[in-house]
Amino acid sequence: MKPRNDFQGPPLFSYGFRPFFLFSSIFACGVIPLWWLVWRGYVTLGGYFVPADWHIHEMVFGYGAAVVAGFLFTAVPNWTGRMPSRGWPLALLLMLWLAGRVAVAGLLPFAAPWILGIDQMFLFVVAAMIAREIVAGRNWKNLKVLVPVSLLWGANVLFHIEALTDGVADTGRRLGIALLIFLITLIGGRIVPSFTRNWLAQRGATRLPVAFNRFDGICIIAGLAALLSWAVAPFDLVSVFTGGAAAILHLCRLVRWRGQNTWRSPLLLMLHISYLMVPLGFASIAAGALGIAEPAVTAHVFGIGAVAGMTLAVMMRATMGHTGRPLVAGSALSLAFAMICAAMLARVAGQEFRIENLDGIDLSTMFWTVGFGIFLWRTGRWMTRPKIRRKPVSNVSFVSCPA
Repeated sequence: MKPRNDFQGPPLFSYGFRPFFLFSSIFACGVIPLWWLVWRGYVTLGGYFVPADWHIHEMVFGYGAAVVAGFLFTAVPNWTGRMPSRGWPLALLLMLWLAGRVAVAGLLPFAAPWILGIDQMFLFVVAAMIAREIVAGRNWKNLKVLVPVSLLWGANVLFHIEALTDGVADTGRRLGIALLIFLITLIGGRIVPSFTRNWLAQRGATRLPVAFNRFDGICIIAGLAALLSWAVAPFDLVSVFTGGAAAILHLCRLVRWRGQNTWRSPLLLMLHISYLMVPLGFASIAAGALGIAEPAVTAHVFGIGAVAGMTLAVMMRATMGHTGRPLVAGSALSLAFAMICAAMLARVAGQEFRIENLDGIDLSTMFWTVGFGIFLWRTGRWMTRPKIRRKPVSNVSFVSCPA
């Protein structure tokens, strides 16, 4: 096997996390201000999505799918022991992702079937490339990672079809968010306690996170039931029971990970705070079904708090570890994460919450944009430059745990 440092092309395409973490963050930094302009009526987009559908679609299948791809194209080589995808395959895949963003925004003079075809190709090719690597490396136990990726691809196709046939992708909106949350319960449920255990053990702690066991499996199943009921029947009584049960179970799961002992490590604490949004989101499913909370609350607790929070924290850690930087968040990146938390709180508060002439939606847009702007300012150059050669540091890689 060739050594992994023999790549002679641009550093940006030397590893999967680099292009997709960078461009997903650039996209996140720009797409929410654009959505604010659409929401306020200053800008009109083309395409066949209504504005709310476009907004949710691009956060799930634009931003979210790109981060998932960056994670997997970095994780799979560690699982299989094979060379990572790099160079022109990554560049072409990035172009495919960008084409999807342009097509969905209605900036290409294509009919609806062509827009659907262009947009769905990204996740289809991601799944195919991952399948090829796992099969070639005979890493059969991680074939299961193809299931949620394939479901995410299917949900994207369903989103388009529902928008074309019904005018609004009501179920597709929730299903896309639900699949990202399911991935967090699966992968986050492995990496968060693992990183916490390693960090606490290095400091001589005796009370460590509980290892993955049957209880975690029960939590995942309960969470899946709550997500499915929310996706297809958000106002039915079944969502009250499944959402409430999943909230309690996942809160207990989080407590078992000893997150309260990680306050000296902001990078770890971010992961625990982000996962806290999962049980809070489940609780909001139950509250929404009872009519206590607005339907948008669940979408934004999950979308901003859990998905954006967890992906931002993981991108920080991965970028530091894989570019040779120490795993220290510092004040700038800690502020970036705090801005995303503030964006969630402001968006949940909504238009009723006001500071001077700014309502919760205005403030949420500002906080989100500042948060991702700080992240790009701090880490963007790391993704485009060669890795700093340092002595190996334990627990550097965020992909050392099986998915």
